[in-house]
Amino acid sequence: MRIAYLDCFSGISGDMFLGALLDAGVPAKLFEDAVSALNVGARLEISRVDRSGITATKVDVTTHGEKDAPRAAVGTTAPHEHEHSNAHGHTHDHHHEHSHAAGHHHGEHAHGRGLKEISEIIAAAAISESAKGKAIAIFEKLGQAESKIHNVPVARIHFHEVGAVDALVDIVCAAVGAEALGVDEIICSPLNVGGGTVVCAHGTFPVPAPATVELLKGAPVYSSGLQAELVTPTGAAIVATLADRFSAFPEMEISQTGYGAGSRDFPQHANVLRITIGEGGSSKAADKSVRATHNSVSVLEANLDDLNPQVFGYVMDRLLDAGALDVFGTPVQMKKNRPGTLLTILAKPEDADRLTEIVFSETTTLGVRRREEKRQVLARRWETVSTRFGDVRIKIGSLNGTVRSYAPEYEDCRRIAAEHRVPLKTVMQEAVQAYLVAGKQKS
Repeated sequence: MRIAYLDCFSGISGDMFLGALLDAGVPAKLFEDAVSALNVGARLEISRVDRSGITATKVDVTTHGEKDAPRAAVGTTAPHEHEHSNAHGHTHDHHHEHSHAAGHHHGEHAHGRGLKEISEIIAAAAISESAKGKAIAIFEKLGQAESKIHNVPVARIHFHEVGAVDALVDIVCAAVGAEALGVDEIICSPLNVGGGTVVCAHGTFPVPAPATVELLKGAPVYSSGLQAELVTPTGAAIVATLADRFSAFPEMEISQTGYGAGSRDFPQHANVLRITIGEGGSSKAADKSVRATHNSVSVLEANLDDLNPQVFGYVMDRLLDAGALDVFGTPVQMKKNRPGTLLTILAKPEDADRLTEIVFSETTTLGVRRREEKRQVLARRWETVSTRFGDVRIKIGSLNGTVRSYAPEYEDCRRIAAEHRVPLKTVMQEAVQAYLVAGKQKS
C-alpha cells in the first residue's frame, strides 16, 4: 500500500497542509489551475522559509490584493464584529477562522457565502468529481461544527466574503492535492493543539477553539505546552475528512517527504507540518493494516412509500457525494399493503448526522433509524493494467497479505467501451486477464 503520513507535532492548518503537499512534489501548477478554476479573485504566493532550522514551503493566499485574511470567519455578524476578527486575526500561529454566529442585524448576509453557494462554486470548478466531493465534504464538516456549537441551522451558517475565499482555496487545493498524491491511505499522528487562549467575537476561549474541538472528536490530541493555537478549524476539518485513521508512525519504505510552514517561527520549535510518503508492504505493516480494518459503521434506515422514484435516484447520488460509504434500496411491503422502498445508508459514525439531515430534506420520511455495527473490510489497493483498448485500474482486496478479490474499475471499463464501441464485458474480461498475466510474471 502507498501511504501518506501526516506528522502534526506542530498542529495543522490549511496553508500548512498545502505547503507540505507542494514540498512533497505535488506540482504548483495543479494548485494554481484549481485556484483559477474557482474564479473568486484569489491567487497563491509560494515561498521557501526557515522554521527553527527546517526549510519548508509557505503558502499564502492573496484575495483581491489582500494578504493574510481572516480565515473562514463564520456566522451572521454585524460589521464591527467582522472588523474585530480582522484585528486579532494575525496574533495567532495560523490565520484566525473562528465562528461569529451571532444576532440578526440588517444586511447580515450581504458579505457572506452560505454552504449552498460555496458548494455551487466548487461544483462549477474544472476539477475532478472526486476532488469536488472531498472539498464539499470538508466545508460541510466546518458548517456542521459551527451549527452545533452555536445552535444555528446549517442553512444560516455563512462564511464572510474574504475568509470564505481564503478557506475555499485551502480546502479545494487540499482535496486536489491529496488526490494527486495517489495514495491508498492517509494516516495522521496525534495532533498537538497548542495552548493559551483565542479571542473571538463572543469572548475569550481556551485553545483549541470550540469548532476545532468539535471537529476533532474521536481523534487523539495533546498539548506540548506551547502557548499558541496550532490546529485551526480548517486544518481540523481537512484531517477529519481526509485521514483514514490515526496512528503512530507506520512501518513503510519512505520515498519522499515534505514540510509545510506555519505563519510564525517559534524558538526551539519547528513550526511545520511534515508529510511522509512511502510503501507499506512488509508482513508487520500488513498485520497493522488488517487490524485497522476492524471498525465501526453507522447504519441509517428509512421506509419510503410515497416518494417519487425519480427522486430516489437523486437522493442516492447526493448521499454518496456527501460521503456515504454505500447507499441502496430494498423493495418492501409496508402497512396497508403499500409497496415501498427501504433506504439503507452505510456511513462513518462522524458523518451520520449530516447524512440524516440530507434524508430528511430530500425525502418524505418522518424518521430515520440508526444503529452502530462492527465491520471488517479487506485492505484495498489499486493496480493499473494495460489492455489493447487502454489502461484500466484493478481494485484488489487483501487479507493478511493474501489477495482475496480483484475487479476492474467499472468507470474505466465503461468509458473505454464507449470510446471504442466494444462490449463492456469484453473490456472487463481483458482487464482481468491482463491482471492475472501480470501477476504470474511477478511471481
